[in-house]
Amino acid sequence: MISLLLPAAFILAAGLTAISSIDHNLFLQQLLWAGLGAGVVIVFYRLDWRSIFNYRWVIWGLYGLAVVMLIAAYLSPAARGIHGWISFGSFRFQPVELAKIALILVYADFFSRRHLSVARWSTILTSFWIFAVPAVLTLLQPDLGSASILFGAWFGFLLVAGLPGRRVVAAILLFLVLGALGWSTALKDYQRERILGVFYPESNALTVNYSVIQSKIAIGSAGLWGKGYGQGTQTQLGFLTESATDFILAALIEEWGLIIGAAVILVFLFLIFRILRVGLMANHNFEKFICLGTALVFTLHFFINAGSATGIFPVVGVTFPFLSYGGSSLLTNSLLLAIINAIARRS
Repeated sequence: MISLLLPAAFILAAGLTAISSIDHNLFLQQLLWAGLGAGVVIVFYRLDWRSIFNYRWVIWGLYGLAVVMLIAAYLSPAARGIHGWISFGSFRFQPVELAKIALILVYADFFSRRHLSVARWSTILTSFWIFAVPAVLTLLQPDLGSASILFGAWFGFLLVAGLPGRRVVAAILLFLVLGALGWSTALKDYQRERILGVFYPESNALTVNYSVIQSKIAIGSAGLWGKGYGQGTQTQLGFLTESATDFILAALIEEWGLIIGAAVILVFLFLIFRILRVGLMANHNFEKFICLGTALVFTLHFFINAGSATGIFPVVGVTFPFLSYGGSSLLTNSLLLAIINAIARRS
């Protein structure tokens, strides 16, 4: 239990430290969500989680709830141009985070029963529609980053379930065709500009690439031990936008240095290793797939978030698990970790 939760606690503490330097109100909100997440972990540690998720109607009910909430979010007023949240007074929740959990649980159940028939087109197409419904609703918000995570979860499950090589090649070719069509029809102008900005980092330095350039300046000027708490120029003077979410890693490194940034990344990789190890030791395929799916989603989040901060990936608004500010993300990630912790306890 300790070896699984300690890495997450270390990353969370680093994130809280960075956020407290950026905005005190955000820090208090994140601290509240962290308390709720800790409560979830404690409850699941004392609870037999399989008594809940062994019933397929519970898993599919969670999936249906996520879809309904995504529709409700789309019909709700936009926040900064995105219909991605449901508000209950001062409380706001992002339904796509629930959709990620639902997708992991549904696919864990689906592929644990059908992994031997994963090469059949009927299995592939059924699994595709499971992913496509929440993904399309997420794209309509528009939220390209979260839709990419949902896509990665689907394709990753196909791979770990044993999809044959010829099917993988066919799927990649299909994705290239769909990607070409989506480029001209589904993506917004600013989304296309962000993708092109990866290949032309010096263009649009005051618009699309502005935040990435500021992020590189923050990281490059940090040195080994950083500029000190509250002393980051790019972060404190507002040059680094979205410093508590999309560019939290750059904000952390600027004030605490490359050593601490590297430590956070290494601890995160250790957390992924522990999750995969729990999956290998689990007693049932359903539990194994939950661990594999969680490790996959966490890893996708990490690579896209860290890649955005360094200009390797487009900035698409994806959080760094347990490090970035975001109550919905922190709570749902805590729930996944609580389930895996319960699996480890039983194994």
